[in-house]
Amino acid sequence: MDSEHLIDGYPSARVIIQIGNKRGYLYLSSLYGSYNIATDIHIPKDAIVVFFCPYCNSVLISKNLCDKCGAPMVAFEFVGGSKIQICSRKGCKKHFIEFEDLEKEISAFYNVYSVFFNPLSGEKEVK
Repeated sequence: MDSEHLIDGYPSARVIIQIGNKRGYLYLSSLYGSYNIATDIHIPKDAIVVFFCPYCNSVLISKNLCDKCGAPMVAFEFVGGSKIQICSRKGCKKHFIEFEDLEKEISAFYNVYSVFFNPLSGEKEVK
């Protein structure tokens, strides 16, 4: 996470990208579902971008291909075992999240957000 490059008001996820023989930084919004980015190199529309870890320089590729456009998916793994995958083609909005332990993740989500919702009605409680 890069607290010097805020996107949507929060620290961005910084990666190194390569298009052809050009490399640069890409800053992704850390808010799931936001497509806001910043970069220091031009990314042509429909280009397939190669993503690298900014610390170890490993390629961040998944074994999955995008089911919308066929480009390789890029995988971001989290300490708890969850993964977010995004399409490597500029302009394709395909992405998904995987949980290693879905029951644990749902329980954690409920513990954080249940104070805002009435669990029986699904409606937001007014306090």
